[in-house]
Amino acid sequence: MPEAKLHDGTTLEVTVSGSGPTVLLPVDPEPDEGPQAEQMRQFGADPALGRSLIDGLRDAFRVVAFDYQGHVLREPKPDTLTPDAVAADLLAVADAAGADRFAYYGYSWLALSGLQLAIRTGRLWALAMGGFPPLGGPYAEMLRVTTATHGMSGATPSTPAAPEPAPAADEFDWSSVEVTMTEPQTRQFVTFYQALQGFDDRAARARIGCPRLCFAGSADTIAYDERWGGVTVDIAGAITTHRRELEELGWDVRVLDGLDHTKAMQAAHVLPILRPWLDAMRAPDN
Repeated sequence: MPEAKLHDGTTLEVTVSGSGPTVLLPVDPEPDEGPQAEQMRQFGADPALGRSLIDGLRDAFRVVAFDYQGHVLREPKPDTLTPDAVAADLLAVADAAGADRFAYYGYSWLALSGLQLAIRTGRLWALAMGGFPPLGGPYAEMLRVTTATHGMSGATPSTPAAPEPAPAADEFDWSSVEVTMTEPQTRQFVTFYQALQGFDDRAARARIGCPRLCFAGSADTIAYDERWGGVTVDIAGAITTHRRELEELGWDVRVLDGLDHTKAMQAAHVLPILRPWLDAMRAPDN
């Protein structure tokens, strides 16, 4: 199994499945099991999401899967998880897999990571972003949320958890959530969003030359109370507001009716969009 050496010297296992044009997927290829899997199912999430996405693509593409989110939680990078470093890590994964040209699909902050990758390299043959807008991104709001999370992380147990909540916004009381990440785990996301405060996503459009797709659920909006920064992260609103401009700039845009952040990331909704789009974008030399 290939291993990528990341910017901080740690290594990340890479799983390669199928044949054809290469697609990078920052997902966990191993399904969650036990109580964690059952809890995910209760909130409409798929504990085998990564495996489901891989299985849905590998008959036509060479799928390079790697659990980047899981890695940064296991091996936090509190001072170095910048957009430059993340893009370098993603290129290291492509290099480890022997992929000179590749497509990339990511969801939420990993979609944003793909955008940062695309403006730093010409190696992508396609970019697909789910759950994060290419224009009007909530950079200030996410800094507030991650800063609040970091402020609460020092006094709580150190049980690793995802940097973004899994439950649906309309089914969960955010004010009751306890932060279960460690201080280094939360600080790395503050570092990431601090580095993006001067990012002009409108100016960045000229630096993306590959075909590009973005999508989100129409109900992808989370209002955080004061404990979590007192901001609203409105992914759906940003995409719908900028839809015409995005399409004029060459983006294929999809809005999934009635789905929130968690539901729109499930393979049953992603694959019917992503698979035919990648099929249409693939070129003979990819």
